Amino acid sequence: MTLPGDAMRRFFVALPLILTLAACASSTRDLEGPTDPMGDFRVGHIGVVAPNLQKLLVSRDATKEEWIEEVTKALGDRFSRFEGDKYYHLGVSVEAYSLPPPIIPGKSAVAMNVTLWDDAAQAKMNPEPKQIQVIKVFESRISKNREQQLRGLAEEAARLVEVWLREMQETEGWFEGSADAVPAASGAEGAVAAPAAATGSVEHFGVTVPGEVVAATSAAASEAPAQR
Repeated sequence: MTLPGDAMRRFFVALPLILTLAACASSTRDLEGPTDPMGDFRVGHIGVVAPNLQKLLVSRDATKEEWIEEVTKALGDRFSRFEGDKYYHLGVSVEAYSLPPPIIPGKSAVAMNVTLWDDAAQAKMNPEPKQIQVIKVFESRISKNREQQLRGLAEEAARLVEVWLREMQETEGWFEGSADAVPAASGAEGAVAAPAAATGSVEHFGVTVPGEVVAATSAAASEAPAQR
């Protein structure tokens, strides 16, 4: 059946919005259902930094603090679901972003580096930071404000981090440790509470992380810029 001219035009006008809404929903839709375990993975410390943050092209402003807050929350919401037997720590550096205003041509985007730490081994799982890039091609910026753009990019980036971790589990055997490696209790002797400014999600999870881990993950997160 062929649509009338007016109906066809309305369809193509609405299509970007439809695709945008579907894309936005897909970033967090899986959080509403049962969690598929990821081996022995349990998140400990999430350290997000933004020492090299760059605003690209024509973009609305967003501060380092805003990106750190939204990315930390998105990662916390996603990875606090896992209840494996071993702690792993995420070090993330937000490198660049674009939040175009309404009407102005452009794509919303964010680029970041991710490093995963094995708590027991006190070592990086990936020697080189994993580069995560999100580019939203279809997006109705008329119906979304700056904060919604930023939050959507952070949530999609968190989803892609999980995709990467599951890929590494499949191809490199990550998170297949011993079931006897039970996480240490919060407040274990010798551990110190991580600074809230650097690790907002640690207190949320009730995890006490050694200070040296906080420093190491923050340093690892910021040591290499993302490709642009």
